Amino acid sequence: MTLKLNVIVTSTRPGRNGPKIGKWMADFAKENSDFEVELVDLADFDLPLLDEPNHPMMQDYQHEHTKRWSESVASADAFVFVSPEYNYFPAASTVNAIQALHKEWHKKPAGLVGYGGVSGGVRAMQSTKILLNTVSVMPLPQEVPIPFVFNFFGEDGTFNPAPEVEQGAKAMLAELHSWAETLAPARKEQVKKAA
Repeated sequence: MTLKLNVIVTSTRPGRNGPKIGKWMADFAKENSDFEVELVDLADFDLPLLDEPNHPMMQDYQHEHTKRWSESVASADAFVFVSPEYNYFPAASTVNAIQALHKEWHKKPAGLVGYGGVSGGVRAMQSTKILLNTVSVMPLPQEVPIPFVFNFFGEDGTFNPAPEVEQGAKAMLAELHSWAETLAPARKEQVKKAA
């Protein structure tokens, strides 16, 4: 059985670098993992701030954007969040996207790729892990921080990371696949109980 990985670009801010880093991560995952990979951009969903009248646990979504986001998250067996650090924290769009759903996240592992200045997004990744735990996601201890991210964009805008970033990403993907396989029976049991 092929497992599906969603690489999620979490920043929606105009002028963001997330799509370039997300494209690199998705292409890298296609070449260096056994996942079926889909690149997902939060900006394409245009999610307002928690605008559903019912609690996400009910999965009684009234808005088309939430239904589309639910289908995207539910379709994956694992995630890689590509996330900037804004004021020592993940982007508000990241927090909103996670909190907009509940059961769709359950029993799935997640890796994090952070980018920014000197910290490489480490502080944002730590906060994201706490939030992911609350929706029953298994965030990996392995992270891929990208410090001084602006040094790795070519003249054409292409993201070309340092070899250490590629090594970290390869190790994270291997661990992510292992966890996705391990948790697969629990996800199947969850689907049976919901049916």
